[in-house]
Amino acid sequence: MATAVSASRVAALVGSFDRSPAYIGLADTLTLLIGDGRIGFDVRLPSERELTEALAVSRTTVTRAYALLRESGYAVSRQGSGTFTRVPGGRARSHDRALLPGVDDGDAIDLNCAAAPAPAGLMQAFTDAIGDLPAHLGGHGYFPAGLPLLQQRIAASYAARGLPTDPDQVLVTPGALAAAAVVAQAFAGRGDRVLVESPVYPNATQALRNAGARLVPSAVDPEGWDLDAVGATLRGSRPRLAYLVPDFQNPTGHVMGDEQRAAYAGHLRAAGTRAVVDEAHQALALDGQRMPAPFAAHAPGTITIGSASKSFWGGLRLGWIRAPHECVETLQEARLALDLGAPVLEQLTLARLLEHGPVLPGHRERLREQRDRLVREVAERLPEWRFQVPGGGLALWVELPTARGSALAAAAEQHGVIVAPGPVFAAEGGLDRYVRIPWTRRPDELALAVERLALAWAEVRDAPAARVRRGTRVMVA
Repeated sequence: MATAVSASRVAALVGSFDRSPAYIGLADTLTLLIGDGRIGFDVRLPSERELTEALAVSRTTVTRAYALLRESGYAVSRQGSGTFTRVPGGRARSHDRALLPGVDDGDAIDLNCAAAPAPAGLMQAFTDAIGDLPAHLGGHGYFPAGLPLLQQRIAASYAARGLPTDPDQVLVTPGALAAAAVVAQAFAGRGDRVLVESPVYPNATQALRNAGARLVPSAVDPEGWDLDAVGATLRGSRPRLAYLVPDFQNPTGHVMGDEQRAAYAGHLRAAGTRAVVDEAHQALALDGQRMPAPFAAHAPGTITIGSASKSFWGGLRLGWIRAPHECVETLQEARLALDLGAPVLEQLTLARLLEHGPVLPGHRERLREQRDRLVREVAERLPEWRFQVPGGGLALWVELPTARGSALAAAAEQHGVIVAPGPVFAAEGGLDRYVRIPWTRRPDELALAVERLALAWAEVRDAPAARVRRGTRVMVA
């Protein structure tokens, strides 16, 4: 039986939509809400009269907006019943499941992918960028270093954080992972040692392995970085590079303070090691706190990787490298061996987005609501699980009472929830007492996911190790 969404709820979700003209702004906003699942599939929308009153708009505005939804495949009318939500391609496409590695996951709640749906305002940025595109169609369309306008906007974002940056220090890439691959290609030769945190974002370390680097793990404890241990590891191994995530570290959520950054930079200088800093989550401070200065402010030789995927939307597929002047040519040569540039339309879109700041209005607020709901559900349903509440980022790093993370992940799949166990994030094995749980789904989905995780935990918590099934699912984001 189809569910319904009230006019007051729709009014709260659409917020202050673009009213130039109002019917297009309303239709665009409803399309986004349906597409990212905040208004579900096959949900009855409010009647035109109810929504007209709730939004304080004309009846014509709502009528024309609903007509646009039907034309674009995001709604259907049923005689005598009302207007119901749809998604082009049917129910199977109501949420993009392309990142789910299994072919039989069906309606599983995917907590393997720490990436949020697009925030409101993204569609308008794409629309505006299409208007900017004709000025570039007369050229060849290749920008190996990046669209100059976007380079300028990215450079300005660093300057606003206290790190003066020239546009020619910026190299735009098709995502942060591509940026990591470029850095690895340029500076991590076969057999070179590279220090990596553990736990760590696994796709980045795979890029280093693919370049032939020898990884040197450096533990990130539940309380954060042990700088004495870091210094000892650097002195003993003298790695060429150190891959660090000091801002809402993935997966622990820790933030390295300014004093810690300065001390870490000192250890790196003493070892002759260059820092490669991943700032993918830097803009996602959810509690209004002031973030520390960029790591490169303490270590000028730092190569910094940025991303639009977490702060805006993964579908943009854009990242960038901010590098010292002396590194730019080497990075550019390495980049040309991989690709010739990122798509122009996406670059124009990101330039539009960055004009208004590092995130769109309401994005942090939505993530904070989801984080708080996840924290509450885990604390209530699984009180024996331990975690620290991060001040930002996208995920909880949860410590289990026993080393059953892989077993929990396998059992959870049987209950319709997909989660990444600790060993996925380990540089050299271990960490099976942990799981990572992103808060990137709707609050109601997070509540259901934790309910299913509790059922899975009850099955594996006390089961003999020999009977525990272990999954092989690969981490994707």
